[in-house]
Order: sequence, then C-alpha cells, then structure tokens
Amino acid sequence: MEVGSSVHRWDVTPTEAVALQRELREQVVLKPPAGLRVERVAGADVSTEKGRPTGFGGIVVLDAASLAPVAHAGSAVELSFPYVPGLLSFRELPVLAVAWQRLKVRPDVLVFDGHGIAHPRRLGIASHGGLLFGIPSIGCAKSLLVGTHGKLGEERGATSPLVHKGEVVGMAVRTRRAVQPVYVSAGHLMDLPTAVELVLKAAPRFREPETTRRAHRLVNDLRRAGGEAAELE
Repeated sequence: MEVGSSVHRWDVTPTEAVALQRELREQVVLKPPAGLRVERVAGADVSTEKGRPTGFGGIVVLDAASLAPVAHAGSAVELSFPYVPGLLSFRELPVLAVAWQRLKVRPDVLVFDGHGIAHPRRLGIASHGGLLFGIPSIGCAKSLLVGTHGKLGEERGATSPLVHKGEVVGMAVRTRRAVQPVYVSAGHLMDLPTAVELVLKAAPRFREPETTRRAHRLVNDLRRAGGEAAELE
C-alpha cells in the first residue's frame, strides 16, 4: 500500500488538513466488525526530538491473551508536517504507515497513543489511522484534548464518561488503583465499551496498556539508535 493512498495525499497545509478531517470523520464507523475476535492487539507510537527533522515510528503486536510480543516493525521518516495541536495525525501517520508496511504479522486491533473521536473534529490519530490502515482502532491517551468527566472511583476499572459539546466522546478509565486515569475513545470500526474492555485487558499492571508501553520503548530505542534499526520486524 502506498503511504496514505487509501485516504488522501499528505502534502497539505494545516487549513487543508482541517478540511480533510471534517470530510474523513464521515467515514468513521463506530461499531466493531461482526464477529470480531481479538487474538492479537498492537500498539503504535512515534518519537520525535526537538530540532530534529525525523520521526521514529513503531508498531508492536502482542498476543491478546498473554500480552507476549509477537512481532514488531519500526521506521525512521523525515517529518513533513508541522506540530499543530489537533492535527497530530498529519505529522505522525506517514511515519507509522512505513512501519505498518513492514509489519509481517497484522493485529486484529491497533491501539494508538492518542485520541480517537475525543477530538475537536472527531478525527484524532486513532480514527484517522484506523481509516488509513483499514483496522479496528482505539485511542488511549494520557491527557485530555477535549471534554470533561466526573469523579472516578479509586479502584481499578472505575470509569467516567468523557463529554464534549453534549456528546460522549470517550471514557476516563482507571487502570490502576489511585493513579491518574487514561482517556479511551473509539477510533474506527470500534465502539466505546469494547475499547474500554480491551484497554483494561491490556493494562494488568501499569497505568498505560502494554501496547503503548512496548511501542513507546521501541520508538525510543530507534531514536537513540538514530534509526539504524528501523527495519526491525
């Protein structure tokens, strides 16, 4: 697959990117495919360094039951889009698309370190990436982009709906007792209850799910190695 060929071109201005988000959000499906079986779950992340023009991307596939690693792939790609809040996917998805092409084992669900529809225009990186790769996707972020939520219980598994402009766009989820929640939202081919369930299953010990932790470790290793191991599979 050519990078972005199934969705759009990437050489756009921020104004054009906003218009594209408004178009693409109409294609997002907030329902899992019928009979979805999640045997492999993956995490996607990108690492950048201030003043450096390269993005280091990584995707790590885990066995959904044991959370043992099954496969991974990395990439080092020159960044072509500026950092603009709300337009992160236009900066990072071209990097992740190269890693996706190199991935030998495809997951059933892909978890992004970012937001899905919990986004001002309902098209965060998880929704955009799900459309690009044609896969059920979930956003699991460490901080809020939009919306507010009520108080959560202290226990693991406590949740509170994330509401933006009168619409439930995600869920604050406590993955460890008495630690800050993560913010889960449906990306594409996904609904919120399934997204929350899968994130909790992938986070048995730490605040972040193993998908995010493993992908974050991979991209930081790639960045420190200067991209020399970007062909990792």
